[in-house]
Amino acid sequence: MSVRRGTAIINLDIEGPAISRHLYGHFAEHLGRCVYGGFWVGEDSPIPNEGGIRLDIVEALRALDIPNLRWPGGCFADEYHWMDGIGPRDERPRMVNTHWGNVEENNHFGTHEFMALCELLGAEPYISGNVGSGTVREMSEWVEYLTRDGDSPMVRLRKANGREESWRVRFWGLGNETWGCGGNMRAEAYADLARQYATYCRDHGDNKLYRIAAGAAGDDYVWTEALMKQLNHLGCQRQPRPLYQAVSFHHYTVPGTWDAKGSATDFTTDDYYRTMAAARRIDEIIAGHAAVMDCYDPGKRVGLVCDEWGTWFDVEPGTNPGFLHQQNAMRDALVASLHFDIFHRHADRLVMANIAQTVNVLQAMILTSEDDPAQLLLTPTYHVFEMNRRHQDAASLAVHLRTEGTTRRVGEDQELETVSISASVRDGAVLISLTNLDAEEPAALTLDLRGRAIGEAVSRILTADSPQAHNTYADPAAVAPRPFDGVTRTGDGTGLRVELPPHSFATVEAPLL
Repeated sequence: MSVRRGTAIINLDIEGPAISRHLYGHFAEHLGRCVYGGFWVGEDSPIPNEGGIRLDIVEALRALDIPNLRWPGGCFADEYHWMDGIGPRDERPRMVNTHWGNVEENNHFGTHEFMALCELLGAEPYISGNVGSGTVREMSEWVEYLTRDGDSPMVRLRKANGREESWRVRFWGLGNETWGCGGNMRAEAYADLARQYATYCRDHGDNKLYRIAAGAAGDDYVWTEALMKQLNHLGCQRQPRPLYQAVSFHHYTVPGTWDAKGSATDFTTDDYYRTMAAARRIDEIIAGHAAVMDCYDPGKRVGLVCDEWGTWFDVEPGTNPGFLHQQNAMRDALVASLHFDIFHRHADRLVMANIAQTVNVLQAMILTSEDDPAQLLLTPTYHVFEMNRRHQDAASLAVHLRTEGTTRRVGEDQELETVSISASVRDGAVLISLTNLDAEEPAALTLDLRGRAIGEAVSRILTADSPQAHNTYADPAAVAPRPFDGVTRTGDGTGLRVELPPHSFATVEAPLL
């Protein structure tokens, strides 16, 4: 067995841009069993709940220091009319979820329930408004309903529905995927609408909105430029117009075609490497959008938001194809750890990211059983979020990595770098995250730590017998973190040696002296 070797130089005393905690954001759409049958079980459920919200899910997510939660979509957002989801639940009109399974919903989980969920989680709400089938007035009144105090029509309506005080809601999405399910618009047409909606989504009192324009699919840099043109002139050094404060984009990791994405757990080694190559593309895509934004906003005042990302495979056999329910394997965990390393490197422009989705859908943190709804399991992806949580709001550190040996070739003209590292400092400690994407061979790495001395390191690892390994209700800890003894001091005591097994993710944390 050959060993991949490399050296990473990390200057502990040279801090880079802050890693926003919001890069660890989440997404809960009315899709499949994410909301109904996931977060929401109803007040009459035998599953422990508070006001209908499932408490074991809340407890699990609080352990991640979940910073924000995006809702109600997704594609669903552009057919959701918020006033149908307020008031007495038994009086709320039913609706058809045409995007996801064509199922009927009773609107029992609406604005007040979502805000209660965010309060339980300790997370900031991120509301995606309806541009596709809604109106400017509808979104403007939703902002007023949630965030205004005093005596206005929406304030009186909110108080009549049982909430005296306003909420703080900073993050507002001006539509979703307006190039597709959100209206099939041209970039220029949506750019005009974004200006209009942004104008009427107003700041009330001290609640200052952070408006996020619905951005591109993947590497559609033309779309991003159309939005940036509304804020500033090419090359202009002036502060951008404060219409919206960020633009978004979406990028999913799909190893196959949209018609045949492949199984979440039954895949070959070639499938595995194709998945990792697809995941690494996020680096190029973020850099491309950032380059366009730099031309119109060299001061980096406008944020870039990746508010949908993650793996997308074929649904599990026997499940509703519109519910997007997939298992979550060690492979998914490595996709997540790789994304976070890349997100950290782009912390100067990337201000938020939201994995799709939190419960029971796509690359979920948590799965619940349809056969026994009380059962819950944490996925390998969940554990990456937990192991990385102290990167939130930390100062990034540049990692200068040099590796030796072969890279895994993917296809005829593409090579995959199989080692990924990121690092940060926070509260007098350094946290280093290391990923070995090689499915079969270990990696021997030397961490050359300069500028500061470190104390005793604490290390953890997430790995399994194979990239296909996943947690089940029968074996919920098949893939779970454990203490890692593969980290030792270098001979001079200033650095660390790390022996990473194949397909593994590890963290090393140490106090700075």
